[in-house]
Amino acid sequence: MEPAGTLHADDRIRHGFPFRAVLAEFRALRATVLRLYERSGASDLAEVRRFNEAIDEAMTASMDRFAMQTDLFRDQFIGVLSHDLRNPLGAVMLSAALLAVPEDNPERRGRAATRILNSAQRMDRMIADLLDLTRTRLGGSLPLKRRLANLQQVCEDAMLEIRAGHPDALVQLHVRGDLRGEWDADRLEQVLSNLLGNAVQHGNGTPIILTGEQQDNLVTLTVHNGGPPIPPEVLPFVFEPLARGRAEGESHSIGLGLFIARAIVSAHGGQIQVRSSTETGTTFTITLPKAE
Repeated sequence: MEPAGTLHADDRIRHGFPFRAVLAEFRALRATVLRLYERSGASDLAEVRRFNEAIDEAMTASMDRFAMQTDLFRDQFIGVLSHDLRNPLGAVMLSAALLAVPEDNPERRGRAATRILNSAQRMDRMIADLLDLTRTRLGGSLPLKRRLANLQQVCEDAMLEIRAGHPDALVQLHVRGDLRGEWDADRLEQVLSNLLGNAVQHGNGTPIILTGEQQDNLVTLTVHNGGPPIPPEVLPFVFEPLARGRAEGESHSIGLGLFIARAIVSAHGGQIQVRSSTETGTTFTITLPKAE
């Protein structure tokens, strides 16, 4: 039963179950089986004892695995956060020191102020990601503000944001059908900005194709780029928190972008998937229902 308990813990951690919920599952399983056993009229106490021992063994293995993975996640999380905060914080400190020098150089002061603003915005995004991670790890879904919106406009806004930061990026948009529905437009723009940013970073200058298509009561969004594929050993984990491989850049993120993107899509009742190979490039596909 120990391997079963370990697999059970890994699955519950992956789906964001809290510790108490895992314990409740074992308690419910024990109560249900014993109740059915009682109703069957059986009275073999040895069987009951063996069953309880098996449940206790699986629960112990599951709890040990849960605690170990939680500690590992915490240590890894602190390490990544400390590493990624160091760069923007250092830029703020250096720029502030330059501003403190009594000299009349408006251009130099302007550059320093811009660096401070950009670094502060990066740290603000990290804090927002941490809050989203906390919400999902507590077993809840991300809050949405649904309203009538057109995903074509959301796609165009995300493209403008990417082009502002990467003027040389080749981004194309193709739209087919009616992309209007009930969405949290800001959240979905956050998803697309993350996917487009990853595509720019890893596409090696190849064109990035953003596609929006209506399919009955669904809308499908895809982001495709060329460049090196996501390694096969990384691909199954790209949507997990702190996945720091080919799929997510290390210089601008704490490894939560794709995890939060999946949480946003799931909160909309949709799905997000990825395919990546040397022959076809990398494609992220989002499927969203047009209404709740």
